Amino acid sequence: MIIFNNKNFFLTVFFLSVGSIFGAIYIEYFLNVKACALCIYQRLPYLAAIFVCFLGINYHKNILWNYLIIVIFLISSGLSGYHIGIENGFFVELASCKNESINVTDKEKLLESMKTINVSCKDVNFTILGFSLATINLIISLTVIVVGTMFIINVKNK
Repeated sequence: MIIFNNKNFFLTVFFLSVGSIFGAIYIEYFLNVKACALCIYQRLPYLAAIFVCFLGINYHKNILWNYLIIVIFLISSGLSGYHIGIENGFFVELASCKNESINVTDKEKLLESMKTINVSCKDVNFTILGFSLATINLIISLTVIVVGTMFIINVKNK
């Protein structure tokens, strides 16, 4: 029987974060699904969570790391929620997400501009079971927030 304690919580979040980063890299570079600017931004909280989980695993008796994980995944859920809003037309996409039309007559300038074309954040280019990656990120983030909050409540009630 596996006991799910605070140390195991950090191990789970660590492996979930590493898996999410590797999954995103695999989808982008091996399946050739280009990431938009928000997709790249959504990786940053996972990188921060990996670092905080190292500290949480070693100092799991300090509840501060649980609070930090919750804040990190609140940021992650905000980014993914905003991305979902853009995908569904609720929000206007960022300037860095827009795929502007190119009006170049010189062949060299055209080739150079093609290297910097942004992928639109409103286009869903990859889904898993019908869910966009932003939606999956939101589900993961909210789950980590709920479980992390449960650990904080559990520790405070002891």
